[in-house]
Formats: sequence, C-alpha cells, structure tokens
Amino acid sequence: MPAIMKNFRRSRLPPPVKWLCVFWALMCSLGLSACGAADKTLTPTFHAEGNPPLLSDWGVVGITGGELALGSDVLAYDLNTPLFTDYAHKLRTVWMPAGTSATYHPTDSFEFPVGTIISKTFYYPKGETAGEVLKSEIVEPAPLDLSKYRLIETRILANRAEGWVALPYVWDADQSEAHLKRIGDIKHLTLVSDAGAENFPYVVPNANQCAGCHATNATTKQLLPIGPKARHLNKNYGANEVGQLEAWQAAGYLNESLKNEAEIQKAAVWNDPDYSLDARARSYLDINCAHCHNKVGPADTSGLHFEPETETGVHLGLCKSPIAAGSGTGGRPFDIVPGDPESSITVYRMQATDPSEMMPELGRSLAHAEGVELIREWVTGLEGDCG
Repeated sequence: MPAIMKNFRRSRLPPPVKWLCVFWALMCSLGLSACGAADKTLTPTFHAEGNPPLLSDWGVVGITGGELALGSDVLAYDLNTPLFTDYAHKLRTVWMPAGTSATYHPTDSFEFPVGTIISKTFYYPKGETAGEVLKSEIVEPAPLDLSKYRLIETRILANRAEGWVALPYVWDADQSEAHLKRIGDIKHLTLVSDAGAENFPYVVPNANQCAGCHATNATTKQLLPIGPKARHLNKNYGANEVGQLEAWQAAGYLNESLKNEAEIQKAAVWNDPDYSLDARARSYLDINCAHCHNKVGPADTSGLHFEPETETGVHLGLCKSPIAAGSGTGGRPFDIVPGDPESSITVYRMQATDPSEMMPELGRSLAHAEGVELIREWVTGLEGDCG
C-alpha cells in the first residue's frame, strides 16, 4: 500500500479524482468484494520458465470460501465490447511484479513488463443439470460465487524474457482446481435460453492455437495481449465509480499520467443503443476480427481491415471481392454489399458454424445471433452500389 500511495502523491490527477482513486485502492486492499479484490492467501507467482501443471501455481485466481477470488494486488478488468466465445462470461485479470508497470499507448496494446501475468477465466451461469449452462447478459464482478457459476477454463498469458507464452488450464468437475491442458480440451455443454436448449462442443484451444489470435503481426509472429488497449479499457469496472485506466494508474500498473478518460478514445459498447449503429458495428468488428484483419496481421493478404481507423470503403469490405475464401464465400460476390446483408460474405461467415467457412476460425462453435444481427443491420444501412 505505501507504494500505491507514493504513486498517488506523484500523480497529476485532479484532486477529486485522486481521492476517489485513493478510496478505491484502500477498499481493495481491505478485500472488499465490490472491488473484485484479493483473498490474501492467494499469492501471485511468476514462472520465468516451464509449464506449471496447476492454475494455483500462478496464484492470480483461485478458490477460497466457495468463490473464485483474486490474488494479492491482482486487478480485475473488463472491456467495452468483448470477444464473443459461445456466450461464455469472462473474468479478466492483470498482475505485475512490484515496482514495474505497463507503458501506455493510445491505440495499441500496452507494453507490459516482463513478469506480467494476464488471466482470462471462462464461465457460465449454472443450469439445472451438470451439462447445462445458461445464456445471460448479466455479468457480475469478481469474486464469483461458485454456487451460481460453472468454471470452464482459465487462460494464462505470461510475459517472459523471450516473449509472451499462452497456457490453457481446464477446471475439474468439482471446481477446486484447473489443470494445464496444452493439447486443449472439449466440454460438451447445453446452452439454455428463452429460445430453448442447444447442445454444443465448447472447445478449449491448445497452446499453439492461441497464436491464431494473439500473434497479431504475421511477420514477427510474437504473441501479444489483445484486450488491454485504452479504447477497450476506458470504462468502469463493476459498480466502481473510478475508471479502469485511473485504477490501473492508482495501483502503479501504468507508468505515466493520463489525460481525463473522457478525452481518451473509447470503443463503443456493441449492444448499447446510446452509441450509433456505425460505432457499435465497428467496435464489434474491431474486437472480434481486427487481431487478424489488420494491415500486418495473419489475414493481411485478404486486404480486409477491421481496425477502427479503416475508412469506409474497399478495405472495410465494401464491394471487395474475396481472396482465397473458398467455400467461405457461400456463393456471395463481395465481402460487404451495401444495403444487402444476404449477399455479403462477412455476414455469411459470421453466421456459419462449419469450421471451414466460419469467421472467426477459432474460438467459437456457436454463431453469435445478436452480433450477426448487429452487422446485418449495419450493412443494410450502408450506402453504395457494387454494380
């Protein structure tokens, strides 16, 4: 705590914001659940090499008192618009060694110090039987009450001297521990919603497949975090009134003073009608597609770029012929046909579930019906003529 207070004294935050941050840090240090704060018996441990067999070896999240709680000085965070993964909820956390911090970047992922551990736990509200999980838009902050939720997997990104490594851990049936599954795993689940019940295979990616999303540069092929960017983090976590970027700075996890968060780029919330349709659709395509579809990404040869700065036009897919899409075109002529979602390859691939046709290629077995509808509505409203 003295280190946090030292950061406060050196910060350039306005006094009201600074004291809100002080209050936030003090509450979290006392272990109040509203902060998603730590159970002090969980001690984060960075492993500079090797593949720890148990999630508990890392100490960033763990089971205490029937809850999934956070380790000491671990921060939970959320994104304005998250990547879709078969309607799973996600608890994201970050931890850095004492005395280290990330370097802020206005558009790219932050530059994290060696020793950083990022985790993402995938979970669902419980159904009536062991295999049933519930579709729900209500996401609670950490800690998670395991009487209400089923944990599926936790993915660890650890920044070692040679770069980031990704390790998938799968939770056991009694929800007491997660075990390393470098070869991946499949959980056969039934998603229950107002529309009925749907069986699906939840696929835990193997360690190599993690690069399919996190190797965002096709030349360097280095793994990088995707979510921790200013525009995605620029929001509050749970019921806290302090923004996440300010909270990171208060904890010493960002190494420079920031502008007021209102002046920082903010990704639209994909299902919030207070944002424009264009902003919501572009935010959805950004988080779900741009890690591959960018100027230097694995899909760079496609010429299809879903980064926020891409201008509306051919690189965004409008009237653009596909490159080596094979059966993924569904017989459609262009990636996006303005005013005609049914003739647009992008919409077709989003609603496909055949692995040879769907986009993204990894990370889901189900189609995101609400996301497809958003992009369908957006395409309908686009102006232009491909004739």
